[in-house]
Amino acid sequence: MPASERSAVERAREREHLLDSLLAERDGLETVLDRVLALDGTARMVREAAGLDAAFVADIDRPGRAVVRWQCGNRTDLLQDLVVPEGRGIGGRAIALGVPVRVDDYLTSSTITHHFDVPVLHEKLGAMLAVPVLDTGRDGTARPVAVAYGALRHAAVIGDDAVDAVERVAAQAARALRLAERAEAGRITAVLAERQRMQASLHDSVGAMLFSIGAQVRDLRAALPDNPELAGQFGRLEADVSAATTALREALLALSETTPERALPVELAEHCRSFSARTGVPARFVQLGPVEPLDPERTAVLVAAVREGLLNVEKHAAARTVVVSLGAESGTVQVAVADDGTPPDRDGPAGPTGVGMRMLAEKAARTGGRAVLLRDEDGGSTLRVTVPLPPRPEGEPS
Repeated sequence: MPASERSAVERAREREHLLDSLLAERDGLETVLDRVLALDGTARMVREAAGLDAAFVADIDRPGRAVVRWQCGNRTDLLQDLVVPEGRGIGGRAIALGVPVRVDDYLTSSTITHHFDVPVLHEKLGAMLAVPVLDTGRDGTARPVAVAYGALRHAAVIGDDAVDAVERVAAQAARALRLAERAEAGRITAVLAERQRMQASLHDSVGAMLFSIGAQVRDLRAALPDNPELAGQFGRLEADVSAATTALREALLALSETTPERALPVELAEHCRSFSARTGVPARFVQLGPVEPLDPERTAVLVAAVREGLLNVEKHAAARTVVVSLGAESGTVQVAVADDGTPPDRDGPAGPTGVGMRMLAEKAARTGGRAVLLRDEDGGSTLRVTVPLPPRPEGEPS
C-alpha cells in the first residue's frame, strides 16, 4: 500500500475512534448536567416554601442509595456528598416508606437510626423533615428518585403546612426529572442514529478503498510472479491491508452496537431523516419516555406504521412539517405520525381504506393492537398504531 493511502486509512481510523469517544463522553456529561439542572434550586425552594433554616436534596443515584448533592442555608460541608442508604436516618426512612418523615429533634428521635448524628450535630440541626421525590412509572407505581430535606436549628414541631409546601416542591422536582429523562432519551437516540450514519459512511468509503487496494495488490502479484523482491513487498502490503480491514471491521461493529430498547427509536429516527432527505419536508422524531424492548413482530408493526404513515404524507398530504412520536402507556406502546397537510380521503375516523393501511391494521390486530387514522381539528391527519406489551415470562418481576 502506498504511504499516502496507508496514511489516509490510519487518519480515518483515528478520527472514527476519536469521534466515538467524544460522543460517549458527551452522552455521559449531558446526563449529569440534565439531572443537575433538573434539581438545581430545589433546596432553595424547599427552604423558602416551608420557612425553614436549612434545606438539602439527595439524589438517588442507584437503587437503595441516595447522595446529598445540593444544600441551602448550611453552615458546614459535612453533609455534602453524604451517602444515605435506604432505611438509615430520616432520609433513608423516607425512601423506604415512600412518604414524608418528620422528627421534632433529630438527635433524640427514637423513630430513626442515628448513623448521621455527627454531621447533624455540627450543623446544629433540630427538627427535620424528609420528603421523597416520587416518579410514577407506567404501571402506576411511585418510586423515589430523590429526597428533599428541610430542617430548623432547634427542636420544634414541623407543621402540616410546611410538609405540604415541601411536597409541592418535590412534585415540581419530579416533573423536571421526567422532562430531563425524556430529553436524554432523545439525545441518546440522536447519538445512535449518528453512529449508524458514521458506520455506513466508513463502510462505503474506507471499506471500498481498502477492498480496491487489496485487489490491485493481488493483481500486481499475479502479473509479476518471478520477482522475489516485489513478492516480499506485495506480501507486506497485503498484510497491512488485511490489518486495516480487520481494524475497520471492529470499528464498524463497535459503531453498530446498541441495546434492544434503543434499536426501535434509532430506526424510527432514521426513517424520519430519510423522509426529510427525500422530500425536503422537516420530519422530527420525539420519544415520549423509555420503551421496553419488544419482540420482532411488534417491532415490525411499529416500524411499518411509521413507514406507511410517512409514505402517505409524501404521496398525499402536501405537509409542511411531520412529527413522529414513540411512547409507552398503560401496558401498550404507541407510534404516531402527525402532519399538517391535507388529510387523505377515507371512510370516517375508524378506518384506513388504502391497501397499505388495511394491511397495517391487520398486522396490528394480530398482536392485539389497533391502527387508527384521524383527521385533526386544526388540519392535517394523525396515524396512531398501538400494540400491547408482550406478556412477561412467568416469575419475572413487573
